[in-house]
Amino acid sequence: MKYLNLLVIALFTLSIGNIHAQEKKLYKIHTVAFYNLENLFDTINDPGKLDEFSPMMELKTNRSIVYKKKVTNMARVIADIGYKVTLNKPAIIGVSEIENREVLEDLVSHSLLRDTDYGIVHFDSPDARGIDVGLLYQKKLFIPVYTSKHTLKIYDDANKKRIYTRDQLLVSGELEGEMIHIIVNHWPSRRGGEARSRPKRIAAAKLNKYLIDSLQVINPYAKVFIMGDLNDDPTNTSIKNILKAKKDKKKVGLKGLYNPFEKFYRNGLGTTAYRDTWSLFDQIIITKPLLKKDYSSFRFYKAGIFNESYLFHKDGRYKGYPLRSFSNGRFTNGYSDHLPAYVFVIRKVR
Repeated sequence: MKYLNLLVIALFTLSIGNIHAQEKKLYKIHTVAFYNLENLFDTINDPGKLDEFSPMMELKTNRSIVYKKKVTNMARVIADIGYKVTLNKPAIIGVSEIENREVLEDLVSHSLLRDTDYGIVHFDSPDARGIDVGLLYQKKLFIPVYTSKHTLKIYDDANKKRIYTRDQLLVSGELEGEMIHIIVNHWPSRRGGEARSRPKRIAAAKLNKYLIDSLQVINPYAKVFIMGDLNDDPTNTSIKNILKAKKDKKKVGLKGLYNPFEKFYRNGLGTTAYRDTWSLFDQIIITKPLLKKDYSSFRFYKAGIFNESYLFHKDGRYKGYPLRSFSNGRFTNGYSDHLPAYVFVIRKVR
């Protein structure tokens, strides 16, 4: 287990004046992350889904070879997230744009991840494209206690027909003996324009808020991680007005939410790029109890966007953009059009 050494400055006031003493303490540290895997589809055509329109099925040849490379690339990124700080792979990582449980089994069985012994939480979603969300967790660190999927029912404004999209995944469990809750999301896209599609993401945020409120009714001090590709930036209506997530820790009430990624966004950072503009769609938002100053239980330490150089185009028209896996009907041997988001949680060694 990796311990994070933090230098704690203790101030002692004596009759002769102030004396500064340094006390070194040890903290356990874990990474909690989210990654949009950009169309991690297998090579088998599922007649019950529209996966024939996936980038993988559009390839004319070498699908099996491409699939193995894609899995390898995803495993490499996951293995690297947070490693420089924790010397460990993520304790928990939510994922999106996966086709089924089988692709997750192939992923966690890869040589880069196999020894970590990841468990899987996954449910099939009704999404028209056949893509789901899921959760991977280190079995030695996290024990799921309750898992459930929650359907988002939204409708087309024009014909009133239902739009089938991703479920929201709720996982409650113990991280080294502490109860936490994770909601994994992949909210509706901006297809048709941001304004026209906005009500769909507002509906997704309302479902999220319902789940959070339900957890807080049971326990106002519930530690909740809301993670996902929200297809909205931290300042958009769904997050600011519906979830009411704040960028300032001091302004977060007991049942409020803190979004550490809003500051990144306001500083010009993002997780995905389009037409020379960065968006920060991939976020991890947390509840107030993860901000407490008491380190006897796990609390928020830092947030980040995983942006190692190998994840970007080095030259050409898309220099500086995330190096995606698929482009113009071919496999680029890249990673994803999204960068991973992560937070560190720490706890004082008992």
